[in-house]
Amino acid sequence: MVRRQLLGGLAIPVGAALLGLSSRRALAQGPAAGPPTLPPPPKQWPIKPSAPPLKLKGPYKQGLTRMVLGPELSTEACCQVAVSLGAKGLDFFSDPKDWPILKKYGLVCSMYRPDFGGGSSAWRPPFGPPGWGAIGMTQAQGDYLAEFHKAIDLAADNGLPNVILLAGTRHTVNYEQGAQNAVAFCNQVKAHAEQRGVTLCMELINSHGVGGPPLSLFDHAKWGFDVVKQVGSPRVKVLYDVFHAQMMDGNLIKTITDNFDLIGHFHTGGVPGRHEIDDSQEINYRLVAKTIASLGYTGFVTHEWTPSPGSDALTVLRRSMEIMDA
Repeated sequence: MVRRQLLGGLAIPVGAALLGLSSRRALAQGPAAGPPTLPPPPKQWPIKPSAPPLKLKGPYKQGLTRMVLGPELSTEACCQVAVSLGAKGLDFFSDPKDWPILKKYGLVCSMYRPDFGGGSSAWRPPFGPPGWGAIGMTQAQGDYLAEFHKAIDLAADNGLPNVILLAGTRHTVNYEQGAQNAVAFCNQVKAHAEQRGVTLCMELINSHGVGGPPLSLFDHAKWGFDVVKQVGSPRVKVLYDVFHAQMMDGNLIKTITDNFDLIGHFHTGGVPGRHEIDDSQEINYRLVAKTIASLGYTGFVTHEWTPSPGSDALTVLRRSMEIMDA
């Protein structure tokens, strides 16, 4: 029997925590689509620090998420694992109370997520009203816009480099309408981001219902790059999630190379399954890593995937970080 929680008036399976942020938000803001059946957790979860520590040499920084570390690990334990693997940041550790802990370990919240009700480091953030975390909707230009300005200041004041932008879904808008709304939202925050030195990163999310909503608005790379070009700010860029990009368009190396100046952050994940990025899946991540490094990238490449069922979580995470160490 699947356990369920009532969130925003919807009965959501507890296991839906494995879905991406925008998938969960789409359940609240549009027609519900049942989440996929979840596999058993990997072995040795909760994960423990690597011994001996991993020393990375790559020109860019690597980061981790709760998706790879597991939902039960304390922030302190997450930091210990991250440091032992050579990581420099933790995406979506967005509760300000956690930031002194990250700082103690020389880490930073590498992607801040302004959640409804305040920043949260939980795997599953709380739902917000329509438009919250969905800049393709006109409703985003109300309370969410005001809170987003506060998020920019909070990030800048605490040395956080990036704040995530999520486009939302096509439940109530089409691609053209969503793009117009997204550009309008970004135009109202770009000067603030430029002034404070914070980069706003809009995430590419597939629309096949695998780790993303079936009607994701920003599901094709070209749509997002066009939005960013129209905004025309060095502080508004794309979060290029390689897993989602491969699910939708492929052509990864050329897309990254041709649009490198428009990309502010990367996420990794294996296809199929969104598991570890080794030879068991179809993306050549060694070439992806070399391409990113050759272009002079110095930002974050963050691992956002779940260790495959039955795998040793620490072993596959360590191997995946070595693969990305171009």
